[in-house]
Amino acid sequence: MNPYVNMGVGALLGTVFVLMTVSIASEGIFHSEAPEKEGFAIVAEETSAEPGAAGGGEAAPEPIGPLLATADASAGETIFKKCASCHTVEKGGPNKVGPNLWDVVNRPVASHEGFSYSAGMQAFSEGGKVVWDYEHLSYFLEAPKKHVPGTAMGFAGLKKIDERANLIAWLREHSDNPAPLPAPEATGATEAAPAEGQSEVGPADGAAPVAGQTAQEVQAPAPAPAN
Repeated sequence: MNPYVNMGVGALLGTVFVLMTVSIASEGIFHSEAPEKEGFAIVAEETSAEPGAAGGGEAAPEPIGPLLATADASAGETIFKKCASCHTVEKGGPNKVGPNLWDVVNRPVASHEGFSYSAGMQAFSEGGKVVWDYEHLSYFLEAPKKHVPGTAMGFAGLKKIDERANLIAWLREHSDNPAPLPAPEATGATEAAPAEGQSEVGPADGAAPVAGQTAQEVQAPAPAPAN
């Protein structure tokens, strides 16, 4: 065999041997064991699928009922100017781009005679089961195209709930028989029920007074709670 070939093969084998030796030695010198415990762990925050939660569904709308008792109907008349180009509100008024809104509160959705409603509004009406009560009016007026996809109503909506309350209060007045306002929510804490065997009208006669209480106060029955 050519001596030059032998020299070349020998040099190559020698280089490979040196590289392997260096690699093995480096592994032994610089090898580090895996830590028994991680320095810190990255935990992804779980998101809730409940409506209104981050990453969940749409937040529940704020109820309009509590605001209607103090709503300013005269301010609602001013707000209606934004709607007047498409709607009339007087009794017997004509339909325009949108239907006439006389007696609209509690009227079945998509039911005004002579008006051709969009497919989106007809679907929203659920065949006439849904009515324009106060909450549905507020929900729709907040963002019409968002809440009723497919509606032909191009109005952007009233984002402020107090403006919606004022407008709805004004629309409510345009009726021969205005719909009643929602009943005010009960306020105040509920009185605790008396414990078993305890009188509702105070301590029994002869009971010992507590600190600072006179005997007369103990014997006198407490007034019954008002209905």
